[in-house]
Amino acid sequence: MSLLQTLQSNPALFVATVAFLSLTIGSFLNVVIHRMPKIMERQWRAEVAEAGGQPAPAEPRYNLMVPRSQCPACGHAITAMENIPVISYVVLRGKCAGCRAPISLRYPAVELLTAAVSAFVAWHFGFTWSTAAALLFVWAMIALAFIDLDTFYLPDDITLPLLWAGLLVNMGAAFVDLQTAVIGAIAGYLSLWIVYWGFKFATGKEGMGYGDFKLLAAIGAWLGWKMLPVVIMLSSFVGAIVGLSLIALARHERSNPIPFGPYLVLGGLIAMFWGDAIIKYYLQSF
Repeated sequence: MSLLQTLQSNPALFVATVAFLSLTIGSFLNVVIHRMPKIMERQWRAEVAEAGGQPAPAEPRYNLMVPRSQCPACGHAITAMENIPVISYVVLRGKCAGCRAPISLRYPAVELLTAAVSAFVAWHFGFTWSTAAALLFVWAMIALAFIDLDTFYLPDDITLPLLWAGLLVNMGAAFVDLQTAVIGAIAGYLSLWIVYWGFKFATGKEGMGYGDFKLLAAIGAWLGWKMLPVVIMLSSFVGAIVGLSLIALARHERSNPIPFGPYLVLGGLIAMFWGDAIIKYYLQSF
């Protein structure tokens, strides 16, 4: 019996394998979360210099692969043995091997979160192509949530490929038919675009960024237009609860912005797994 046949016939082993491999994906997502905003800022500096007729700033090569990860405090290059997901953090007791500076708990948390959600995807969809597609969706959503949480950026380099990938996988009706996916992408973008301009005309302020439009368009491309009300309702509800809680605890000023991307991500993930049940419950109840 081949490995694929073994995984297909043993759901528990399949879920465990996905969880184990996703720890490594979570480690890579940490790199994306940390480096993608810096890469964007470098691109912006180069574009500003070019627009002003100046040469681009001379900066060392920097992307998702180069240079090697290193301690921000002392510059110690992270070795392969120090980069094993979760285990290295525990062995090092959350401190740099070079200078003993503390390592953020964020790193193992992202790895464990990625493994847990990926395992749930494998259990929910089983040994199917939908699992492979859903894993890509989930990994991109996790990266976007943490990048927006840290920087208020939702990089086009992630949201736009995610949108096109949603249309591509739904050419085979992985989650919805292609027409529903296309309408979902259009409706997702326009719904927040209309809210943005309505709020701006009413208050003279910008209530959200264009990255939010693109993220909801991507969610619509994956899950279809019927899930958009569920996503918007859930993300708005959770966002309002969190925002009011932060204000009540005096940890956030009313005038300070709150990133909306993480709540769209949460709404999108809930809709992927339980959206149909939520819609059915709502229709039966009301």
